[in-house]
Amino acid sequence: MKKPISFFVHHQGRGHANRAMALIAQFSEDRPVSVLTAGPELFAGFKRDIEIITLPNMIGAAVPTARLYAEPTPQVMHCVPLGLAEMRRTMRLILDHLDDRQSGLLVVDVSAEIGLLSRIASVPSVQIRMHGDRSDIGHIGAYEAAVGMLAPFDERLEQDDYPAYLRAKTLYTGGLCTTLTDVPSKQEARRSLGLDADRELIVVVTGGGGAGTPYAPLTVAARAAPDALWLTIGPTHREGHETDFSNLRELGWVENVTDYLAAADIVIASAGDNTIHEVARIGQKLVIMPEWRYFGEQVRKAESLVQLGAAISAPRWPGDFSSWNDLLSVARSIDTDAIRSIYAPQAADRGAVWLETLVDELWAS
Repeated sequence: MKKPISFFVHHQGRGHANRAMALIAQFSEDRPVSVLTAGPELFAGFKRDIEIITLPNMIGAAVPTARLYAEPTPQVMHCVPLGLAEMRRTMRLILDHLDDRQSGLLVVDVSAEIGLLSRIASVPSVQIRMHGDRSDIGHIGAYEAAVGMLAPFDERLEQDDYPAYLRAKTLYTGGLCTTLTDVPSKQEARRSLGLDADRELIVVVTGGGGAGTPYAPLTVAARAAPDALWLTIGPTHREGHETDFSNLRELGWVENVTDYLAAADIVIASAGDNTIHEVARIGQKLVIMPEWRYFGEQVRKAESLVQLGAAISAPRWPGDFSSWNDLLSVARSIDTDAIRSIYAPQAADRGAVWLETLVDELWAS
């Protein structure tokens, strides 16, 4: 039997789970696969036969005493409070599973501590590479402990401060988009959505990993460009003083994101991996408004995209008509060749082949 491959999948947002499913779907049919996650519902409806191990949700678990709470976190770790039964159960479930299944590889998406745990348990691991300020000893230790790194993006988007010796052990799959639906033309998309064929359309999209798009700046945008139709996809958050306008509509979660992106003239988006590559797959003019993330992940990703010429970005959401009109003027002039070039249709297949080859080579007699 082939050596099993296990995945640790963080349950914040949908991106980690979607990426895992995209890779697993390309594995050989006879490869045993398991997923350890605190969000098993994220895999509902996945057709590939996998084993799912539900982990405790440690987010927000209370430290039992003030004295334990006061203990400082060592620099080699990011989030390991003391005294949590949920954390002990999580680590025990992971170790017992890896041992029971004799897993040949643990793909970690994403946690420096779990990567170090895997190495301590003598199980080879692969870390998913993410953007951000990750030169701290916790991240570097996890990267060095891994047998390889998998970056689900184009190598040209790699940060200049990522060490060369780690780059040498990293597979760059090219832009991995987990959406596989057909991409319609702009005219087809607008017809199917019942949208005006000629009106300027600006689509604002964000994923589920954060607070969502701030709505107040978009009310200013709608007044600054009243002839355009503004649509929001995904969560938004309000401060309570917003005034709604007829050319600004909140759609929330939609099933046919691809149609809305294809129908747009300009897309304004957060810098989540899958969101960026969904836009790249279509080849849209992109304005990135990074959301706050640990280690400045989205800010650093936005910097890489701007440096490549694949998008433009703003330091903050515009708050006046002039700033919005200046931003839109630049966005309208974007050449989309660069963003189209970062999407790789075979990225998931490339990553899956690399993982299967790696585990087979590691355990070859």
